[in-house]
Amino acid sequence: MLKSARKQEKDPEGRMPLADHLRELRNRLLKSVLAIIVVTIVASFFYRDIIEFFMHPVLKSVGCVNGQIKGADGQPCAEMTVNGLTGPFAIAMKVSLMAGLVATTPIWLYQLWAFLAPGLHTKEKRYAISFVAAGVPLFLGGGYLAYVILPQTAQIMIDLTVDDARNLFPLDDYLDLVVRMIIVFGCAFELPLLLVLLNFTGVLTAKRMLGWWRVMVLGITIFAAVATPTGDPFSMSLLAAPIVFLYFGAVAIAFFNDLRKRRRREADPDFSLDDDEASSLDHIPEQVGAAPAPAASDRPTDDFDDAT
Repeated sequence: MLKSARKQEKDPEGRMPLADHLRELRNRLLKSVLAIIVVTIVASFFYRDIIEFFMHPVLKSVGCVNGQIKGADGQPCAEMTVNGLTGPFAIAMKVSLMAGLVATTPIWLYQLWAFLAPGLHTKEKRYAISFVAAGVPLFLGGGYLAYVILPQTAQIMIDLTVDDARNLFPLDDYLDLVVRMIIVFGCAFELPLLLVLLNFTGVLTAKRMLGWWRVMVLGITIFAAVATPTGDPFSMSLLAAPIVFLYFGAVAIAFFNDLRKRRRREADPDFSLDDDEASSLDHIPEQVGAAPAPAASDRPTDDFDDAT
């Protein structure tokens, strides 16, 4: 009865006591953790396939075969190794957990959104849903780009090996490198989405965003040089070019949004107001005409007023 009464008395604006906020946060975290655990357990049955998926591009590019030291082209090659008795188990758990976190991204993002949604305005809720839906494909696109440039990165690093030396890749270190690259590239692809979000919420205008283009291009180039393990021009260009393209795409979207807002504001001055803001009032007094004379049928038929 108490739980049902609490649900019925839920504030329409999302206000609730601190204890209820903490209880809701606990429930959201519990749902997210349970989803991650379930997917991690399922992924543990396929951890070999997942590891081979990450190893395949590098082994195909610079991998050693049948104990050789150099590849067919005479260049140094690398061999994947696992160290220690518990190494295979630790790698299997790491890969399964990574797969669980990535596969359940829509679930825990939704739980985060559901926890924050009551404190947002109606327009902000509509924007947030769209940006969460767009953020997942952008992150996956950045992660896929990191996966694609792995062979080129490995080739550049292996070429630094001295002659007649055998290059061993500890598998756990290699997987850590792959995870870092995927996270860095994925988060970098979220930058244009953040700019569009700031524009839609009225924090940044398209004109100001475009005025920063020199600083943004320079900053993206420096970031690409730091984020790529090798720092070679090829890898830097593969990371910087898509981000620069997405940045100018975000500026174009911001210009269309500002133009749309300007037209709506000209047609309706109250268009940009939040839900809790008062609309503008017309202070020009209207002319009030004389009151019409009462009809003959409405006049009293005797000398007594209504009170008597």
